[in-house]
Amino acid sequence: MNNILKLVWLIPVLPLVGFLINGLGRKLLSKSASGFVGSAVILLSFVLSLLVFLQVKNGNTATIHLFNFIHLDSLNIAFDFKIDQLSTLFLLIITGVGFLIHVYSTAYMHDEDGKDFAKYFAYLNLFVFSMLLLVMGGNYVIMFIGWEGVGLCSYLLIGYWFRNTDYTDAAKKAFVMNRIGDLGFLLALFWLISKIGTVQYDEVFTIANLAKLSPTDLTGITLLMFVGATGKSAQIPLFTWLPDAMAGPTPVSALIHAATMVTAGIYMIARSNALFSLAPQTQTIITIVGLATALLAASIAIKQNDIKKVLAYSTVSQLGFMFLALGTGNYVAAVFHVLTHAFFKALMFLGSGSVIHAMGGEQDIRKMGGLHKHMKITSITFLIGCLAIAGIPGLSGFFSKDEILAGAFGHSVLLYSIALFTALLTAFYMFRLYFITFRGEFRGTLDQKHHLHESPKAMTFPLIILAILSVIGGYIGVPEALGGYHELAAYLSPVVKSAEHHLTHGTEYMLMGLSTILVLATILFAWIKFKNYKIEGEEKGLGKFLQNKWYVDELYQTLVVNPFKSVSAFFNHTIESKVIDGSVNGIGKLVNYSSRQLRWLQSGQVGAYVLLMVIGMLLLFFIQLFL
Repeated sequence: MNNILKLVWLIPVLPLVGFLINGLGRKLLSKSASGFVGSAVILLSFVLSLLVFLQVKNGNTATIHLFNFIHLDSLNIAFDFKIDQLSTLFLLIITGVGFLIHVYSTAYMHDEDGKDFAKYFAYLNLFVFSMLLLVMGGNYVIMFIGWEGVGLCSYLLIGYWFRNTDYTDAAKKAFVMNRIGDLGFLLALFWLISKIGTVQYDEVFTIANLAKLSPTDLTGITLLMFVGATGKSAQIPLFTWLPDAMAGPTPVSALIHAATMVTAGIYMIARSNALFSLAPQTQTIITIVGLATALLAASIAIKQNDIKKVLAYSTVSQLGFMFLALGTGNYVAAVFHVLTHAFFKALMFLGSGSVIHAMGGEQDIRKMGGLHKHMKITSITFLIGCLAIAGIPGLSGFFSKDEILAGAFGHSVLLYSIALFTALLTAFYMFRLYFITFRGEFRGTLDQKHHLHESPKAMTFPLIILAILSVIGGYIGVPEALGGYHELAAYLSPVVKSAEHHLTHGTEYMLMGLSTILVLATILFAWIKFKNYKIEGEEKGLGKFLQNKWYVDELYQTLVVNPFKSVSAFFNHTIESKVIDGSVNGIGKLVNYSSRQLRWLQSGQVGAYVLLMVIGMLLLFFIQLFL
């Protein structure tokens, strides 16, 4: 085995070491030391990931066995790392984007106390460790350990400012909704073990073991896995936690809710593509749910005024596009969009953090405007992110989104039409956000205007790097119709098999041209409408409906939360208090009462004892003679 591959265990261990150093030494380390340690371990992991990627690119894949984890009868689960094309690609995304976000955080979180600053970086390092474990695991159990770890870290980071009860409520909401999905994933693992006796990828995906699974098994297992994916990757109906998760610090939003954690569901399905390709009913459900989520979230985003909420619903919508690709069997396109989305969405989240930093914590875009004059680097990089997500030719989002749309067209014209309309909504709400925030006249207070400034280099440097990646990141997947070679598809081909949707070059040109013309027209419309934005009155009708997010939270509150609280109250006041406590207290009272009565037998009177002895003897004679 190559010496570099022997060191892969260091990739997740380094962030774990950073977590321990910052966590245990949070009261001793200075802020500069905490930031350096937290960032340095991720940089080292990135360097190792890059070296491993180069080895895998040369054909050196491996399963690294560390130790035997679980051994029960015939079930053997090893603690293995799977180093192949798919895992190494995600390693680069997690550690590369993660490092930039750590560097950004050193400036963004500078106002925190020293021990809280160290705690923040400890949580970030623990999250990266968990995410690395998730993608490196050689079987579903190791993936599940990382899966649970990122859920825990998400809870800790969303509720980082725990003194605000709204933030802790958002953290609990994310935790609970993720637990719902996690139960589905866990049941799928039990089902797999009961049918084929293993969860090792190398064994599950063999022809012999796949043949042991009936169509019912395949549909059931994949549907349960998809339930797990809907929780982590925020799909209908488990998507409402993601917008609320914006309660955490902005770098957290960029790391967890744009580039890494929310893509865990995509990774799991792409890794399991051999199973999902044999379950057409599940793929149909994934297609419908993904497209519905993309459309629902995009429609909500066009009426949001919190800069981070717009980006949050944009993330949900883009995840819907990825699931659309998965459902149509276009796994490579889904992974491709994960990659490009990590660049431009992390860029825009960090850009929003730069804006919030300059505005003194203000997040309402209606109170911004004209920021381009004061924050040129933030404005230009944010514009590049908007152009990329809109799918402007030449930028990364164009290549990945075009591939998803082409796959949808090859599957169904109806799917393509809805997806294209959703893509136009994406362009509209992103440029609405950009024009209201960076163009026109400033609408904030005089004090805010006086303090407007560009962010420090520790914040603008990651923006510039991510902006460059948002431009060039798509060139690893240039379609043949444009004279390119899809290097990503070729690289992933040993692991990820996509369904074939054969389109002529003429059809592809037509689809690209149509989407590009419509997107440019949409951007022009947004510019005309919002270039000189004035604060509008209260929304009415459809606008109010969208601004209130389709009242989904209220619907869940009415149909799920309130009935659950009523049932809980009934069990608390009736079953718990009267039945359970009543039974326990009743037994105690019975013993107490019986004891009080029996103690009268011990009266101390000898005559009474003799009488009882005579009665006892008579009873014995009676039993002996007559029974």
